[in-house]
Formats: sequence, structure tokens, C-alpha cells
Amino acid sequence: MLYFIPAWYQQGQWCENEQRWTVRRMHTEFDDTVKQIQLFQRSRAYPYQVMLLSAAPNFRHFLHRQGIYRAPYWSCFDAIQEVRRRKMMVLSFHNLKWPEGIEFVYTPFVVVAMLHRQKYAQIDFGEDGNPIRIDFYQDGQLCRRNLYDDRGFISSTILYQDGQPLHQDYLMENGVWKLRHFLGDGHVEINSGCPAYLLQYGEMEQEKLFSRMVYSNMEQLIYEVLAAYLGLTASEDIFCVAMHGLHAPLLGKALKGKKRILSFFEGRYPLSAHPEAMGMLAAADYLIADSEKNMARIRQEAGVAFPNIMAIPPYDSRLDIGISQQFRVQKILVPVDGLEDGAFAALVRLLGEYLLVNEKAQIHLFTRRAEYDRRQRLLEHTRGALRKAGFEEEWAAEEPEGQVAENDLEEEGVPVRFFADQCVDELSVSKCMREQRLLVDLRDIPEQYLQVTAISIGIPQIVYTETEFVEHGKNGIVLREPEKLQQAMDYYLQGSRNWNRARVCSYELVKDYTADKLLAKWKEVMCSVGGDMDPAADEGERE
Repeated sequence: MLYFIPAWYQQGQWCENEQRWTVRRMHTEFDDTVKQIQLFQRSRAYPYQVMLLSAAPNFRHFLHRQGIYRAPYWSCFDAIQEVRRRKMMVLSFHNLKWPEGIEFVYTPFVVVAMLHRQKYAQIDFGEDGNPIRIDFYQDGQLCRRNLYDDRGFISSTILYQDGQPLHQDYLMENGVWKLRHFLGDGHVEINSGCPAYLLQYGEMEQEKLFSRMVYSNMEQLIYEVLAAYLGLTASEDIFCVAMHGLHAPLLGKALKGKKRILSFFEGRYPLSAHPEAMGMLAAADYLIADSEKNMARIRQEAGVAFPNIMAIPPYDSRLDIGISQQFRVQKILVPVDGLEDGAFAALVRLLGEYLLVNEKAQIHLFTRRAEYDRRQRLLEHTRGALRKAGFEEEWAAEEPEGQVAENDLEEEGVPVRFFADQCVDELSVSKCMREQRLLVDLRDIPEQYLQVTAISIGIPQIVYTETEFVEHGKNGIVLREPEKLQQAMDYYLQGSRNWNRARVCSYELVKDYTADKLLAKWKEVMCSVGGDMDPAADEGERE
């Protein structure tokens, strides 16, 4: 069995990232573990299970959003709270116990419960319309917050005093509190009336007593329950850990003697900030990085040439057909997140100079950041850079989203040439990329998902840093001198010959990063660690 231990935490806390549907998602939910699970679930190459260490009452909705709803999992907090339910259940707030005379006021965003003309509660919903939180008020001040599980019961409740949280009670399915987490000093108390947790492994189920009734912090409790579950696993089982600062010290102790694969993704766990991780790296059976660049950085920061390390991109490539040729304009996607002000201004100047010689070109400034005013601030910053460089500020004027001129005719005045594309999740990124004619990423570290999507769609790339997704002179250009940007863009946008050649080369690269190719790399890793990835060998077990 291969166990995936993900890093799905909310701001360094042992809880999920679920949020109200009215709140703009501030981060992408995709990471290496999500893509690895998708890969193994589609291929059925090896039996696997997710080991969830955080409290995640809406975990089923998360799995559904990622297309891995049927992924098997073990939840540490389900064990602590003795939750046996596995399937989602519809929960209506009308079925909850409300005081006599309650009145519900429906707004476009929330439902407010009013009692004697005073606000009694506010009901918030998730993206699928399920109630995820109810805040209760007394004399106009928050006094209690209930968090609901998507399986139809209250998962936990937080008590407030003078508007400040006191403690969070984690409940069993019958509503009895199981553990109380004091949010001041962080210590945890166990209900003496139910001092056991539930271990389920295969067909086996047993209750085990907590070793004590008071823990200094939540990590001690999680370690105890996790260690008990790990004691039931087989010696040949393999654990793939998404390296994260919150759980790395805990897992370094809990997984001693177990076969381990450590997975590094982007800048989530820089070794330079975690020197204590060297012991965990030395004990690991294999290391996986999401890119050649990240693999080289790990070796450099560790000062050790790990023999068992491999770069396996979490994103698999799939042949797609872009629609950029259907537009009479040439859209150029330019990612700008992470650029310093000076570098941004210099880039805008170079792009402005190119617009003077190519009337069909449009610059689409791409951002992953999700602040509600990110587009406006980005365009304002662009107008400042254009003004400083002596270009028309109105090139970056704000236009109402979705506005189209009548009969697709340009309106009088200075045409808009700079646009801000704000894409947080991968679905919106893919939709945006299909319309682009060229990708220009001059950051020190280009985004891997954009590059994989570019080769899948067949878009030429101009990058500053060489990566495995760009072959210089074939599907793109490694531009060491930014001042030559105009020449590089002309190479692909003036005429279609070079652009079509790059498209063919991109589709050749696609073959190197298909799901089958990534599985072949995983097979090499698993065989080295001691696992067998022969699908036929496990067919009987799955049946």
C-alpha cells in the first residue's frame, strides 16, 4: 500500500481550507499530492490511501472538486472523534433546533436568523450550497460558531467571550464533545466520559484509550493517534510525504523504520529555512521534486548529492487544440507575479515598444493572486509604467468585464492594449491559455503549470530561465538578454511558419510528460523503494 500524506492546511493550522462561497478563493487547491492521487486513481497502478492529519469536516467536497471523490482515506480526526460515517448527507438548517419565534431572512449571500428583531444567527454556505458554518450572536456580539461536517452533523463548535475565541470543542456524531482545544495556550483536554479513539484498518475496528487526559498541544495528540494507526500498517507499506513545515517534525518521528518518499513542491518547504530536516532527508528512501530546477536546489541547499532523487512533474500533459488562430488579434500572456517594481516597469517598456510595431498584438498580464482589487491595482501599476516610459496610459485602461463593442467594432479613442487576466484555479488558467498566441515568462522561476499547459496547447514560450519544458530554438526561446524581447516575439508572431514549427515541437514534448511517462518514473521510484507497480499483481485485491 502507498500512503499519501498531504499538506492541506489552513495558514499553518491543523484544519482545512474550506471557505464560504461568497469569499474569493485566495489560493489554488492544486498541489503535488492532488495530481499524484489523480494519476494513481486513473491508472490503478498501485493500491493507495490518503492519510489526512488535519480536521477537515468538508473533505468529501474537496475530493469532489479535485475529481478524486472515491479516493480511499484515513482521517486522524475521524479516529479521534470516533466518526464512522463515510458518505455525504444533505443537511438543512431548517432541521436544526431553533428557538420559538425564529424568523429567517434570505439575502443573496447568507441566511440571517432573527429573534425578537435581533440578529440571532448567520448561516454561511459552501460552494455546493451546503451549510458549513453558523455563527450565533448574543447582544449583537459573536458568542458561538458551529462548523458542520458534510456528512450531516456538527463537527466542532467554538465558544467566544467578549468577541474572542476561548476554546474549540470537537464533537462525536451524537453531539458529545470529545476533545477541547484551548485557543489561548493551545493545550488539549479529553472528555473523561469518552476517553477512547477509534482505529479502523481494513475490516478491523477497535477502540483504544488515550494515554492521558491532557496534552500540551494538538500535535502531541495527533502524534499518538497516528503512531497507533501506523502500528497496524505492514512493513512493506510506503509513505509519500508532501514536505511541509507543520507536519515534517511530527512525521520525522512517527515514520521511523517506515519506507518513505519525500515530495517537494515549488517553494512550500525550502531546506534553507528548515535545517532540522536534514535528518529526515537522510532517512528517506527517495526524494521527489516537481522540477529539475527544484531538484538542483534541494541538492545545493542540502550540500549532498542524493543518489535517490528524481524530478517528476505533478502535471501530466494532454494534447489540446488552442483557439488563438480564431482571433484577429495576437494575445500574448505575460505572467507578472513576483516581479519587482523595477523589473515590471522595464518589462512594460519593452512590451510597449513592441506594440508600436505590431498593431495586432495584445498584452495579457497574468496573475494568480486573488485579492479582490488585484486587477485594478495591476492595471494602475501598468499605467504608471507606461506613463514613465512615454506611452499612452489609456493602453491599460480598465474595461468592464464582459463588455464587447457592438458588431465587434473598436470604439473611438485610444485602444486598450494591456489587459489583466486573474486566474486562481487551474480550470480558469487552462481556459485563458487556450486563447493565447504566445507565452512570455521572464521571471527567474517560470510557473510549471503554465509551461505544461503551453506545450499541451502548442503555444511557443519565451523564458528567461531554461527548463525542461522549453527547447531553445524549437518550441521556444531562452532569452538571456531581455532587450532582445522584440526580436524573439517577432520570430513567432510575424508570419505563421515559425509558430507552426514551435507547435509541432511542443506536441513532441507532450509525449515526454503524458500520464504513462510519469507512471514509468513512479514505477522506477517504487521499485527502488521496494514496491511493485505491476497492476495485474493487485487486480485480485481490488476486486
